[in-house]
Amino acid sequence: MNVVVGFPLPPTIVYPRNRVPISRAKSIKSSSPMDQPKRVVVCGGGVIGVCTAYFLGAKGAAVTLIEMSDVACAASGKAGGFLAYDWCDGGPLEELARVSFNLHRSLSEELDGPQSYGYRALTALSLTIKESEASTSSSLPSWINGPARSPKTIGTPETTAQVHPQLFTRTLIGRAVEKYGVKVEIAKLERLEVEEGAVGSVVVEGGRVLDADAVVLALGPWSSKLVLLSSLFRVYGVKAHSIVLEPREGSSITPHALFLSYYSSKRGEALDPEVYPRPTGEVYVCGMSKEEEVPEDPAEIRGNPESIAMLKRVAKTVSSHLGEGEADVKAEQACILPCTDDGVPVIGEVPGVKGCYVATGHNCWGILNGPATGAAVAELVVDGHSCIVDLNRFSPARFLRRPKP
Repeated sequence: MNVVVGFPLPPTIVYPRNRVPISRAKSIKSSSPMDQPKRVVVCGGGVIGVCTAYFLGAKGAAVTLIEMSDVACAASGKAGGFLAYDWCDGGPLEELARVSFNLHRSLSEELDGPQSYGYRALTALSLTIKESEASTSSSLPSWINGPARSPKTIGTPETTAQVHPQLFTRTLIGRAVEKYGVKVEIAKLERLEVEEGAVGSVVVEGGRVLDADAVVLALGPWSSKLVLLSSLFRVYGVKAHSIVLEPREGSSITPHALFLSYYSSKRGEALDPEVYPRPTGEVYVCGMSKEEEVPEDPAEIRGNPESIAMLKRVAKTVSSHLGEGEADVKAEQACILPCTDDGVPVIGEVPGVKGCYVATGHNCWGILNGPATGAAVAELVVDGHSCIVDLNRFSPARFLRRPKP
């Protein structure tokens, strides 16, 4: 019996001529059909999907990545790109984050990260800023000349780093295509076809069918749009705002990521914006987040004007180099982060659907944890288990074990 699981869209008749076989990887020589590499379709062109496609390709799988819009068009292109080795210690993400931080270093060496996508180690500081005050700590870098106090080093070049997330994601998929023959198709996922409890193919808009031995669903917040996943667990979206500034005196901005407790004269409670200088000379400022409905298309996501205005206010208060007239605004944007009810990503095989895997719900740590997630899923798909990271705590099966209220 065939079962169709997918987005709540009108059914499309699939004709045999629309069935698209995925070619086998040419680099693998097989003496029999059993030795041929797995054909894997990865759905989603964000950092999680791209990292998964890269490591699947490295393990010899024949990979096609499908993305409805463009690679790194959503949160993976608009995130801060901050990396931390031990900030997730003591929680379920500890091993994943530590392994992934080290994988970022390895990938940077392989891909010339400093030149290709702005990889660099940096210092992270926490600061308290009150608009009503005028003093600045003398121990801070000179460009931080606003009313900052209580500076504390919370990350060193040994434990914190950064990438430009869009450049990282696109550099990695470029290498996957060039080195491992990964194919990229711009197409909208419509549904999966499940045959006798196992995934058989992926159907994209227009009725084309991509045969596959395995499918990886790396849909970020759009996981909520796929019935197969939304019937098992909830992924909701948190909308985060950001601006990108280009200060005229960019050379004076040192590599210090700032994590702020910001007290506006117009608001009673503290805000928690973040400031990331980039080696390109740009400065990224983010914050002002809240839960919001996930639109059908990433292109529909727009920043709220009041949130963008607040981030500009934060920037100029932190540093005169980032104020109007001293810095050009290169981007005013927003993205939606995928979150789960228990705050833990969902990574593993979908219960009851053999060969169907999911990787989503990484919240604000998607860029950091992309490499380890991708490497672990690749092992799971190709070898049947993950050695690089223990995925048991991330399994979607955990939602089946919970008693119903």
